[in-house]
Amino acid sequence: EGGSRRRSWGLLVTAGVGGTLVTLYAVVTPFVTPALRKVCLPFVPATSTQIQNVLKMLENRNGSLVDIGSGDGRIVIAAAKRGFEAVGYELNPWLVWYSRYRAWRDGVHQNTKFYISDLWKVSFSHYTNVVVFGVPQMMPQLEKKLEEELECNARVIACRFPFPCWIPDHTTGEGIDTVWAYDLKHPRGCETK
Repeated sequence: EGGSRRRSWGLLVTAGVGGTLVTLYAVVTPFVTPALRKVCLPFVPATSTQIQNVLKMLENRNGSLVDIGSGDGRIVIAAAKRGFEAVGYELNPWLVWYSRYRAWRDGVHQNTKFYISDLWKVSFSHYTNVVVFGVPQMMPQLEKKLEEELECNARVIACRFPFPCWIPDHTTGEGIDTVWAYDLKHPRGCETK
């Protein structure tokens, strides 16, 4: 009887430890794998100052908005509160689910959408306002992608790191809160700024 009890206790402990490890793996993996990609794209939440700077760059703008690498949805939700139909693309499924929950909690879920997707596999051609929190290594490629896809009335807002070749039309903030706005004035296939 004592051996049976120890065996049952051992199975229970093994199942508990195994379940904990599987859960930990499922939760941690989406946050760690971006660091293992060719271009490291970690989740760094936007500060409230950055959000205000982005909203300042969206004043007197309308149309659709996309946040590339939307993280926990702060920019998308703030833009939806200002009346934009806002969409976020993010690789981390936990952050997408959390963003959807936050949009619902803040009452803007009707004006927001969040997708689990790689930015390189999405066309941004139907957006007139694009927000990106990129890293320096990805900005040259993203600059080319957006230049090919966006119409001439689009505004691209870069946070933390500017685009390498474009000249910003507007800049606000300082340090990590700096935001650069680029108004695409040329139709596709024409010279760039």
